[in-house]
Amino acid sequence: MKDQSLMHVVEKHPIGDGLKAFRDSFTPNAIERLGQEELQNCILILLSALQIHPAARLLRSNNGSSVFSEISSLNTLITSDDYDLDLMTPLIKNCLAESVNDTIIWDQVCRIVAGSTPPPRPIPPSLQQTPWSQNRSSFVNSSERRQEVDRILKHELRHLYVDVPGFYDAFFGSVRGLNTASETVLRKCMEGDNPLFREGWIGWPTRAKEPDVLAWFCDLIPRLEALAGDFNQNVIYRRKLLAQAKTPLLGSTGKRSMDIGFVAHDFAYKPNSKDDRFRWQEVLVPGELKSNPAADITSLAWINLATYAREVLKAQDALRFVLGFTLCGSIMRVWQFDRLGGIASDKFDINSEDGALQFVTAILGFLCMDEENLGFDPTIITSHGERYITINRDGQTERIYIHKVIKRAPCIAGRATTCWKAYRREDPQVPLVIKDSWQYINREEEGEYLREATNKGVVNVARYYHHETVYIRGVSDDIRNHVRKGLDLSKAKIANFQRGRRGLPPSVSVSSVSREGKSNSSGLKRPSSETDTRLPAAKRSCSESLTKASIDPISNRVHRRIVLLDYGEPIYQASSRVALLSAFESCIEGHESLHKAGFLHRDISINNLMINEDKKSSSWAAFLIDLDLAIKRRRESASGAKGKTGTRAFMAIGALLGEEHSFMHDLESFFWVLFWICIHYDAQGKSIGPTRLDDWNTDNDDKLVASKKGEIADEEDFLKNAEKNFTSHYQPLIPWVNRMRRHVFPNGGRWKKCEPELYSTMKKILQDAQRDQDVLAEE
Repeated sequence: MKDQSLMHVVEKHPIGDGLKAFRDSFTPNAIERLGQEELQNCILILLSALQIHPAARLLRSNNGSSVFSEISSLNTLITSDDYDLDLMTPLIKNCLAESVNDTIIWDQVCRIVAGSTPPPRPIPPSLQQTPWSQNRSSFVNSSERRQEVDRILKHELRHLYVDVPGFYDAFFGSVRGLNTASETVLRKCMEGDNPLFREGWIGWPTRAKEPDVLAWFCDLIPRLEALAGDFNQNVIYRRKLLAQAKTPLLGSTGKRSMDIGFVAHDFAYKPNSKDDRFRWQEVLVPGELKSNPAADITSLAWINLATYAREVLKAQDALRFVLGFTLCGSIMRVWQFDRLGGIASDKFDINSEDGALQFVTAILGFLCMDEENLGFDPTIITSHGERYITINRDGQTERIYIHKVIKRAPCIAGRATTCWKAYRREDPQVPLVIKDSWQYINREEEGEYLREATNKGVVNVARYYHHETVYIRGVSDDIRNHVRKGLDLSKAKIANFQRGRRGLPPSVSVSSVSREGKSNSSGLKRPSSETDTRLPAAKRSCSESLTKASIDPISNRVHRRIVLLDYGEPIYQASSRVALLSAFESCIEGHESLHKAGFLHRDISINNLMINEDKKSSSWAAFLIDLDLAIKRRRESASGAKGKTGTRAFMAIGALLGEEHSFMHDLESFFWVLFWICIHYDAQGKSIGPTRLDDWNTDNDDKLVASKKGEIADEEDFLKNAEKNFTSHYQPLIPWVNRMRRHVFPNGGRWKKCEPELYSTMKKILQDAQRDQDVLAEE
């Protein structure tokens, strides 16, 4: 930036009192004592004040962008654990100095936002085969570290819609008698010599610190229940407040605690107690508290609540969506998270009369609304301790009983695939698999592909039994019209986690079912801000930009189910090396059979190759699953979208470079799956934990291409690295994996033409390896 331009803008638009709220909340000495989270909050409040200043729109950073837009990008970096907050210390101190020098402050801001420090490691792109959101479930062997989950959630959700018109009527209007009961309760709260509400809630903590707000909630809610009278007595469902902000809930991979929420069981509040711990599967409505109204933004309260919503959805396999709320100071929003993302009500002040009515309505609703209104799937029926779904197959009604969850994708937005092991009462010894997912409405139905493949006699691919679109009381269960009640989001405001973010790789598709790893971090929730809540209204705006929403008419997901006849386990759980090699051979044969039938799979990955070693089972001994990303070969374009397709760690080099997908890319993916297993797993499918290859989940395309080329280019290097990195269990496979490398990557490079003979070549290598005495030898 030219000095004269800076001086001109600063002279015409002085900071004046623009930093008064920030300066009143902090002192230079206090800054030195702030912890990581508190310092983050301090910086975000400062940036919010600077962003709304007129000078921010006029000044240009060193890379030519407006400081206003660049601050939005910086907010995302600040909340990352990778960002060095010490870089902001000089700016903070200058803003808190006795004599504020506007020129120095704005010059420092311009240098910081221009990217003088590298951004955190980019997250993998969102999958746009049919535009799919990247989510946590697309990672393999990935941890549950808080910073990783935050990054993925920010990219997965991408857009959050707030100030949605009609939100309250949509989600609370169907609760019989709720509006009348809420009005009655609030009127009673305002009556008598000792009212609960008089120009604000009596007893509301002025500074809104978390422990004080929790205690206030615990005192108020029983009173509201008592005042609800007949309404409260007539409800079937009863819930209680959960207020153990410092106690991690059970059931998550990493340690996760939640500020406040509503649960399905009675609970007595015990501050800081480690007893009576709840599980995420018992949480019905998560809540997030912040002491400062300025925290009502994506990078603070909203991302925290989304983290809780993700845990609730992951832990409860019958949930279609989850409701929640944020309370920042006395500013509240009610939220709904589903498989398209998140939407929220207008913000309201619970200490105003109108806001108090909305507050009472929400609290009574959370306490008393039925399970379907809280997001549970009414088509999953529980009777006498058994769960089942009903299907109509060949004109006959059948019950399919759910035995157990096989997997549930740990995400909010996306296909959110859940798989259950199931059975028919008439034939309980024959296992079935129910696959439940949310597909984009313009996608070809996977069930149709599977039915056609089964009818054509395709071998070693999961066989079709039934498929359907889920209907609830005769209405198709889609997100926009059914789950979101037809709300018009075009009139809402959109908050974009990724607005202006640098360093994101281009979009690609990802598979939505993959295995979770173990956490190596505590992952405890962020503490609520302890800064003063008394900020002027101007400081309560979002530091992230809010813009009018523009709705893509195609962006809608519909609820679909498939029932399959084959059941197995992921291929890495093979009982022996020979079993693994045999399963790979069968899966490659299955891919060839599928290809000859006219289909291209396009997502060969560690969780889509299955093995069944039960000799008495009617299932294939090894087989492919998941035709979500498959296409018919005769089609020249992908199903309604552009982009790269597959699970990142196993995508072929050419696919990462944007080549049109062919069967050769899938055969290369088989190599990468085998390579990955040999490095990450020991005997009996036991994971050894994170390795250097885990970066393949997060590397951008260029870096991932270079990394993969480096692994296979030179035979001597490949052998040396394999000896170093293959687990002891898979060391005997090194010469055979190397032999496969020679054929998949001729002369150490990418293949240049399609070679149908590669099918038989790869199968022959696997057959020969199964006869190798070193492979057969017991360990």
